[in-house]
Parts: sequence; C-alpha cells; structure tokens
Amino acid sequence: RNDAKFIEKNIKDIVILPNIIGNKLQVVEDDLREYLTNLYQSDIMGKEDIKKLYNITSNQIYSTPYIVNNALPRLNTLFEVTDPFLVIDIGGATTDIHYSTDLVENKNLITQSGYDRLVFKKLGVFKSRDSLVFGAKNNEFVYELLDYLGVNENILEEYSPKATTTLMQLAIFLVLYQVSKTHDYVTLKLEILNSIVLTGGISKVLSDEDIDKIIHFFYKKILDFTEIPNIITDRNYEIWTLGMEEIHNGK
Repeated sequence: RNDAKFIEKNIKDIVILPNIIGNKLQVVEDDLREYLTNLYQSDIMGKEDIKKLYNITSNQIYSTPYIVNNALPRLNTLFEVTDPFLVIDIGGATTDIHYSTDLVENKNLITQSGYDRLVFKKLGVFKSRDSLVFGAKNNEFVYELLDYLGVNENILEEYSPKATTTLMQLAIFLVLYQVSKTHDYVTLKLEILNSIVLTGGISKVLSDEDIDKIIHFFYKKILDFTEIPNIITDRNYEIWTLGMEEIHNGK
C-alpha cells in the first residue's frame, strides 16, 4: 500500500487498480476489466460515435469484446461447438478473437471463465480500413492469397461490395496468422482447434463459401493441414444477445 501511494505521488497520470489476485489466490478481474473496457472505448477508432451515445442514455455501454466474451461459457446452448474453440468477431472498427485458454501455449494465467480475448484495433474493414490494407500489403502471403481468391492487389484500393468481401476474408487470414506459430504474438495451438465461430458484421457479408475458402487456405498454406475445424457463422447476433443476458443475470 505504501508503494502504491509513493508511485501515485511521483508518477504523473498513473492508474492504480486492486490486485487481480484476491486474498484467496483467485483471479478477481472486475476492476481491471471495467478499466480496460473504458480504455478500449476511449482509444478505439470511431470513439466519437460511442461518445454520442452517452448523451442519450444513462445505461452502461459495454464493448462488444466484453459482451461476446461473457457468452462463451454457454455458447454450446446456441451452437454445436466443442472446446477448444475460437470466436472471430469482425466489424467496421476492429477484429476481435475469443478463445478457450486450452489453446494458449505456455499458459501462465487462468481466467475465471476459462476463456480470453484479443482485440485487433487495426483490422476493421471500415473505420480502420487503411491499417487493414497496410497490414495485408506487408504480409508475405497476401499476393498468393489474392490470386487464390481470384482477385489482384487493385482490389485493396477499391470501394465496392467485392472489395469489402475481400477485406473481410483478409481480416480472417491476418488474425489467424498473427496468433499462429509463425508470428511472434500470443500463440494459439490452432492445430487442435475443434470449432471456429464467426460473428459481427462479417456474418452479414460473407457467404459460407467465402469463409470456407479463406480458412482452407490458411490451414493448408500456413499450418500444412488438409482438414479444417468445424465452422459456424452467427448470422443473427445470437452470441451478442446471450452475452448481454449473461451480464444482466450476473448483476
């Protein structure tokens, strides 16, 4: 406690939160989660749109990663999913992934729910479109991937339904690539993955064929696998509804 007071006094703009390891040596993440949720909302591309909502409601505004993550323990009540699974939520501002912690290599932190998430703020297809295109152009496999999809690099400069479809496919590929063994990020054991669930704006744009095609490319090219996990698309935002119900019931 004395250290916290000293640090708070001598370091400008520091934020001190309660220890996430409680007295019973269990993870108590509520304060940290709330702080990171607010930080996420203040930093996300498109934050000006979120701020407008505070003028018309007194309700708590939750980030979609938080909502989706709350649905994961009961996801099997909606779809036929088997642990370990991965949920990919692609929208206009970010691409978020939610995963069973069983997938994490060298896991050293156990969350209360057994699931965790990563938010890729630069892999959205609208608000962060430019950074998504930049990331795609700098990936060593992107031109081979575009050829596989039957398009060329000019599609990255277009604003059309076909371009949006391609960008969403690229977002799927890039996020899987960044958490695979080929990339120095959080490494997930994608080779043992049983199910991939897709939700968000992507569910209203990509067909089952569009999704299957990109995931087949990733598994064959990057992981050297011919079989892919079971793919489920949440086309009615059922995961989001379940997540809000879980948050409401948990209060």
